[in-house]
Amino acid sequence: MPHIPHINELSDRVRQIAYDIHVYHGHGHLEKVYENALAHRLRKAHLDVKQQHPIQVYDEDGTQIGSYLADLLVENALIVELKMAKTLAGEHEAQVLGYLKSARLQHGLLINFGSYKFEIRKYAWTESARRQRRGVLSFFFCALCALCG
Repeated sequence: MPHIPHINELSDRVRQIAYDIHVYHGHGHLEKVYENALAHRLRKAHLDVKQQHPIQVYDEDGTQIGSYLADLLVENALIVELKMAKTLAGEHEAQVLGYLKSARLQHGLLINFGSYKFEIRKYAWTESARRQRRGVLSFFFCALCALCG
């Protein structure tokens, strides 16, 4: 399995493969169809992919208080959350950011296959940014729609 030297390269590969799926399948299938298609093509690209990956949520004292299932975890470094919506909304963002914080991962992609226009956003969360903001979590995201057309 090839090593991905930089998260941006990994994100770019996932973005391109997701875009290719959007072009081929269009919009209108169930979310699970896109999840399976993306997992399949990422594996064909020799990437490690876990579907419906459990993410535990802990309270400040370390007590487990719940769990999530992230749609995809790629290379144990990138959470990919898929949606079937007319457009991405704040609650979709909050879900990805919650996953990143709970999983203690820094990078996530939010991909919407529900619109005729390809929609993807990249998120990054860092501990250093959190410390600089005196305990307030800092989340950064950018729209990656260069391929959207």
